[in-house]
Order: sequence, then C-alpha cells, then structure tokens
Amino acid sequence: MTIGPYTVSRIETGDFKLDGGAMFGVVPKPLWSRPCPADELNRIAMTARCLLLESSERKILIDCGIGDKDDAKFRDIYAIDFTRNTLEHSLAQRGIGADQITDVIYTHLHFDHAGGSTRREGTRVVPVFARARHFVQRRQWEQALARFDRDRASYLEANYVPVMEAGLLELLDGDVELFPGIHMLLSDGHTPALQTVKLSDGATTLWYPTDLLPLAAHIPLPYIMGYDLYPVTTLADKQKYLARAADENWILVFEHDPAHPATRVKRDEKGRIVQAETVSI
Repeated sequence: MTIGPYTVSRIETGDFKLDGGAMFGVVPKPLWSRPCPADELNRIAMTARCLLLESSERKILIDCGIGDKDDAKFRDIYAIDFTRNTLEHSLAQRGIGADQITDVIYTHLHFDHAGGSTRREGTRVVPVFARARHFVQRRQWEQALARFDRDRASYLEANYVPVMEAGLLELLDGDVELFPGIHMLLSDGHTPALQTVKLSDGATTLWYPTDLLPLAAHIPLPYIMGYDLYPVTTLADKQKYLARAADENWILVFEHDPAHPATRVKRDEKGRIVQAETVSI
C-alpha cells in the first residue's frame, strides 16, 4: 500500500497471549470470548504487529514488538512465541537491516511495544536501531520512569533507557506532525500520552490506534481494557476518533489482532460504529 510518499508494510514481530478478562475489563466473558476464545489459563491470542513506512528519504518503524532478551519465566507467563515471526526476519523480508531504519516511533513504552528496540550484547543491553532517532511523548517517558505500582509491570527500563543513554531518544510534546503527512494523535486513557499515528495524503488515511483499539473486538465503545489507567478517557477518545474514522473512511491497522490486521469502520442502522470491510495491507 502506498500513501503519499510512503510505502506501508505490516511488520509481524511475534505472538503472545494476555488474560482475556484484563483485555476486556467490565465486559462479561460470554461476550468477549465469542470473537476472542480463551485458552485453559483464560488467555487470548495476541500478536505484535508494527508498521514500516518507507520513502526515498526515510525508513520509519512504528513500535518494535516484545523483543527476545527476556528470560524463560517472562516468556512463559505471556506465552511469547517467535515460531511464525520475528522483528529481524520480517524486516529482512523487506530487504531491510536494522542499520537502515532512520526513525523509530514509540506509541508508548510498554514492553510489548518497546522491547524490540534493544538487545543483549554480552552483559550489556544496547539499541537495535543504532542509527535511528527514536520518538516518544515526554509525558509517556516520565510515566515509564515513575514506576507507579499500578502499571510498573508494563515498563521494563532495559527496553528504552539504553536508547536514551545512547543519545537516540527525542521527546515530543503533544499532537504533532512529526514528518509530512504523519501525525501523532494523543490519547490519555490507556496510559499518559499514548500517541496513535495517522498517515494521510488527502486521499487515503491510515490510522494505527495502538492500545486505544488493540483488537478489532475493541471497536464497540464499552469494550475497554482493564489495563487502562483512565477508562472513561479511553471511552471519550474512542468516541472521538472512531467517529472521524467512519466519516472520513480511515483504514485502521490493529497492532495486536492476529485475525484482523486492518479494516474500515462504518455506522450501522442504529448509528453505532462497527467493523466494515477488511483491508489488505
């Protein structure tokens, strides 16, 4: 898919599982388990899907997946599986090595979004994309370092502190057009200053909502993760952005949905926003 000067590619980085109840908050299991059946430990299938935007001047990676530097206990808890895909392999399929990535956009710094940006080198942890500028919102960076009990398990400093120490991290403040046609649209429900990414050339618009809408099953407004720090804010942001997505015919690319990589949305006969046709990307 081409939008403006950018060729857009899905980068599949691996699979994992999370607790279905946590993924859907107050929604009862008989409802969420229809689209997302759970295993014997109540976990649902997830994937870590990043985006690659290539132009004549830039190769921009949006999020980095989980990475492979964590121990066996961590991998077992989240059923992390690299059998089908890895970040390195998916980039190589596009003919791209890590040293060719010019920019990395973190939607936020939770481990399943930032982990792949560093790797172990002996006893050290070093940046994978050593020639790239890395971008995250300042308020998200502050949240990641604060180590609050409510969300500290989601933040592993080995995933992003080495990037800052190497002088590769740049902090953003608010909604910005980071590159021509590439806009950061913020949401504060899941975590402070989550930056969703909108790419548009005036004719076609693609939106990467990251954990505001991790799965297609989260399109219904009440379907909000128990992980979200401020669920009422998530609800308001879903109402705002999904209305725009339906009215302006955006393509939505889901970061964590193994079965539905991309879709459009529409209003049904009752005015509710629902999933429309699947889009190939």
